Amino acid sequence: MKEPESLLREARGILREKFLAADVGITGANFLVAETGTSVIVTNEGNGDLTQTLPKVHIVLASIEKIVPTLEDMSQILRLLARSATGQEMSVYTTLSTGPRRKSDPDGPEQYHVILLDNGRSTMLGTEFQDMLRCIRCGACMNHCPVYQAVGGHAYGWVYPGPMGAVLTPTLIGVDKAGHLPNASTFCGRCEAVCPMHIPLPKMMRHWREREFERHLAPSEYTSNLKLWAWFAKRPPMYRFAARLAATSLRLLARRRGRFSTLPMAGAWTKDRDLPAPQGGTFISQWKRQRGSRR
Repeated sequence: MKEPESLLREARGILREKFLAADVGITGANFLVAETGTSVIVTNEGNGDLTQTLPKVHIVLASIEKIVPTLEDMSQILRLLARSATGQEMSVYTTLSTGPRRKSDPDGPEQYHVILLDNGRSTMLGTEFQDMLRCIRCGACMNHCPVYQAVGGHAYGWVYPGPMGAVLTPTLIGVDKAGHLPNASTFCGRCEAVCPMHIPLPKMMRHWREREFERHLAPSEYTSNLKLWAWFAKRPPMYRFAARLAATSLRLLARRRGRFSTLPMAGAWTKDRDLPAPQGGTFISQWKRQRGSRR
């Protein structure tokens, strides 16, 4: 097995030739400054700089909410980005590009183009989801989300994972295709608490749930199971008995292994990961024991 250093040298030797031979480099942008026409990319790797300085043509592809009025505005938000994302004072590479290379410049592209994408962003203006346009893609909401930590990014099925994706993705592709994302939340509020832009993510996920309910988009399995849970929840003795029976049965089925690789009605989870068996008693029984010991 190769060491990381040798892998890095090999990748650098192969990819560097690709960068040097490229005619066009395409980058995104963390910010676009209207005052100067500047595009800003923030990375911890050098490939972004190679992409925008070595080829003859630099094309910036970014959505419209990346635009900020002035360099001062950009600098204020920039201070939040790295600190909220990785805890750094500043990322390793923060690069500002303003137009093509001038005669006195030693390097840079001969042509510089900026392409602005709407892709559903303008439809968010004036709606309950307008605050989502303040997102700077720092990833703080994902770093603190218990659901994202458990299921990972691929489970979200599209470009944007985590709490911010649960709000943004239904806007871009429709709640009929992405309605399961705002439902995958515990509403613990961590995402809103750590968001440097103070975006009310749980509130907006609730709005998507309301729209899904109004359009009767929830799967029949979901609604029928919810009705079954509601029947038990309205009958506390039956609920406690069923919870004890389910926890005990799952512990016995798991036996020494303590987890399930296959389980009925949990196939989507056990397809890619094991499901832990319940440990100890139910929440209500544990709460009663703790309350009794305090007395």
